[in-house]
Amino acid sequence: MRLRWVGALLLAGCALWGPGSKAEAQSQDYPNRPVKIIIAFSPAGAIDVLGRLIADKLSAMWGQQVIVENRPGAGGNIGAAAAAQAAPDGYTLHFGAQTLGTNVTLAPSTAFHPVTSFEPIMLVSTALEVFMAANESPYKSVKDVIDAAKANPGKLNYASVGIGSSAHLATVLFMEVTGTKMQHVPYSQMSQAYADIFSGRTEIWFTTAGGSLPHVRSGKVRALAVNGPARSKLLPEQPTMIEIGVPMKDESSWYGFFAPKGTPKAIIDKVNRDLQTVIDTPEMRERELALGYRFIGGPPDKLADYLKSEIAKWDDLAKKGAFKAN
Repeated sequence: MRLRWVGALLLAGCALWGPGSKAEAQSQDYPNRPVKIIIAFSPAGAIDVLGRLIADKLSAMWGQQVIVENRPGAGGNIGAAAAAQAAPDGYTLHFGAQTLGTNVTLAPSTAFHPVTSFEPIMLVSTALEVFMAANESPYKSVKDVIDAAKANPGKLNYASVGIGSSAHLATVLFMEVTGTKMQHVPYSQMSQAYADIFSGRTEIWFTTAGGSLPHVRSGKVRALAVNGPARSKLLPEQPTMIEIGVPMKDESSWYGFFAPKGTPKAIIDKVNRDLQTVIDTPEMRERELALGYRFIGGPPDKLADYLKSEIAKWDDLAKKGAFKAN
């Protein structure tokens, strides 16, 4: 009888401290030390600004330091790989961008795969994109650009900050749906791109609103339209692409939170709930409008489905030749 009693206690102890229970116990007091958010791009970009806003809010909510670490390089692959290879304990998160959907096709990495190496947490936001022309150019409307590009294939230059960047992707999609061809001019620095846009050396830029709005409002560049499901209060006079007959309704820039594969579900769910609380605050909603974001939110499955659809979309465009040198 005594042996049976001891055996029962041992079994109970194993159940109590087994892997599942240990993970659950860890998640109950999560986080109890600093959390790191890896962003795979340089400071001051649209994703970095939003990531730091969210980090500050989470730090106040959790009573723990939330640190943003920028790990740029290889079109986002260096930072994503570092996050994917971190311990799956919730103390390293990845705030990833649209390159997770495109690099599978354009710049595949052997160090990680965005679907199998991460646990999705939340699709946080997209970013308003503005279709702009140089003031030194003759283009006063999107139709002017389309007509010129069709009359002179490959003659117009469009700017981006590299292959897979939001400007590159948005313009590739624009050319695909309008049947046009323009010359891609990738820049290593955003300041260099703006300098050439201001001078008219590069005529077109289809980039996120955050960095471009001051230049649009000062008259240094000419805004022609915005991309997204509705007009923006930031540029209410500018039509959407859909309004002018260009079938582009979704922004190419998006930002989502991920954790290394194997991170406990209880931690994923907690971070998801807290992120939703953050983006629903009045202060963040004001920032959303002022900076040109469109908050989305929702459960982890929503991000998982969105990522898969993005991978399929850009893979299909690549197969059609949309990413050939142009």
